Amino acid sequence: MNTTKQHWETVYATKNPDEVSWTQDVPKTSLHFIHSFNLKKTAKIIDIGGGDSKLVDYLLDEGFENITVLDISAKALEKAKLRLGNKAQKVKWVVSDIADFKPNTTFDIWHDRATFHFLTTAEQITKYLNAARNSVTGYLTIGTFSENGPKKCSGLDIKQYNAESLTTELHNGFVKLRCITEDHITPFSTTQNFLFCSFKRQLN
Repeated sequence: MNTTKQHWETVYATKNPDEVSWTQDVPKTSLHFIHSFNLKKTAKIIDIGGGDSKLVDYLLDEGFENITVLDISAKALEKAKLRLGNKAQKVKWVVSDIADFKPNTTFDIWHDRATFHFLTTAEQITKYLNAARNSVTGYLTIGTFSENGPKKCSGLDIKQYNAESLTTELHNGFVKLRCITEDHITPFSTTQNFLFCSFKRQLN
């Protein structure tokens, strides 16, 4: 098991949602961006680094039928499945490091809140973007720490972004639609500033 996977398996095995900074009761911004694409409930959605996020709960409740949740931590996905109960059978679960992910299908929406900023080397970023270019046919939305956000998360270094730098990373294959920044209040009442941007796939 590589060290990154070991790190996240340990985090999800030892901490409850109220003990990790990224927990949201309602993923309002993510849902807002997904709704802005105005796609049918049959749209294929993948949540990158979804962990035990509640985004999948809300998407299922809204009637979305083709949801994939990917995370490096099997333990995180187990927790999400337990929470969802029988509804978990409606979701495709993928245990994979995003840098190793080789999609065998296409997605109308690629959603990522707080995974991309953990990729700190050019090689990792290139692998991520290649996976997105090879599988996204519609839209991509990414939430990362902004330049006013933390420089570490869960003890790991992260890469901060502003709208321009994130757009530059995605310029080959994606056209920016819009970007916003927002403060996320953690379960322990600290503030993290996020940048959220949405993009449309541009096929050559």
